[in-house]
Amino acid sequence: MPKNKAITSRDIDFAKWYTDVVRAAHLADYSSVKGCIVIEPNGYAIWEKMQSILDKEFKKLGHINCQMPLLIPENLLKKESDLVNGFAPEVAWVTEGGQKKLEERLCIRPTSETLFCDYYATHISSHRDLPKLYNQWCNVLRWEKETRPFLRSREFLWQEGHTIHSTKEEAEEETAKMMDVYHWFHNEILAIPSIKGKKTEKEKFAGAEYTLTNEALMYNGVALQSGTSHYFGQKFTKAYNVKFTNKENKEEYPYQTSWGTTTRMIGGLIMVHSDDYGLVLPPRIAPKQVVIIPIGKSEKVANLALEIQEKLQQNDIITYIDNTEKSPGFKFAEAEVNGIPIRIEIGERDLENNQITFARRDTREKLT
Repeated sequence: MPKNKAITSRDIDFAKWYTDVVRAAHLADYSSVKGCIVIEPNGYAIWEKMQSILDKEFKKLGHINCQMPLLIPENLLKKESDLVNGFAPEVAWVTEGGQKKLEERLCIRPTSETLFCDYYATHISSHRDLPKLYNQWCNVLRWEKETRPFLRSREFLWQEGHTIHSTKEEAEEETAKMMDVYHWFHNEILAIPSIKGKKTEKEKFAGAEYTLTNEALMYNGVALQSGTSHYFGQKFTKAYNVKFTNKENKEEYPYQTSWGTTTRMIGGLIMVHSDDYGLVLPPRIAPKQVVIIPIGKSEKVANLALEIQEKLQQNDIITYIDNTEKSPGFKFAEAEVNGIPIRIEIGERDLENNQITFARRDTREKLT
């Protein structure tokens, strides 16, 4: 099968190749909102698969999901100076509601530490209330100057975990534990090599005592930040006056963490696995793992396709049959550019020879 003409070779222009794959595989498209993308169904299906796997891991560790407001009052944001200074260049503000000017500006959330602290201040009073292990799946807005689909956009999807603990040791253990989850997810599920490390003082999250990072290695040799975990100590709890009574009946400030990863992981998948023919997806993260393409209109071929689909689905392999009114060659190319890990081709001639054809997307090897 010839190379996809819509895709620039990655060895000639890596940046152009990346954008070409995003567009050709219908993962995302540009929108009329500057700096923001439309995540198309193919791209969102990958994010849903990522969500599903990570959410199960978070819940295994005792985390529960919640939802905080999209808007943050300016006075609330200003209580922690490092956070304000760190995010000031990226913050977007709402100044009017309907036709009325607001008495106080509202920040569109770039992150949610302030909202969680505001909540903790009225929901924690005793050591018996701790720990609180929260996570939310949401969107955030950061006014980036330069954007690229999935890798950096003004609005993006992510998960942000926020936990609060009675001891420093417990909070630091949480910080390290969640970094291990991101490292496992990249290496075992996304098949992306990565290493764990600590951000420099200059690069750490605004307001954190330290930030742990998972850095993934891309095809072009560049490291991509792919998940961070922050230890805040008592910095935020002191700023927002979050207190609890410990086991000795003494009042003190609890210890806080946050951790998150984003739709940037989809960009990482593209840059590590894909090629000049389109998207390549590891089977464990692919929303569709096998496509069966019947050739011709034979009833025997159709019945065999259904039989194979049923057997694969019984083994939890996500399979679909392409019965669209397109030519076999078009269907083959479409499955390839969309990164379907396995393609099964069945025709009348195959039945006569008692064989079917398998095509691997990663190696592009065909087996009968």
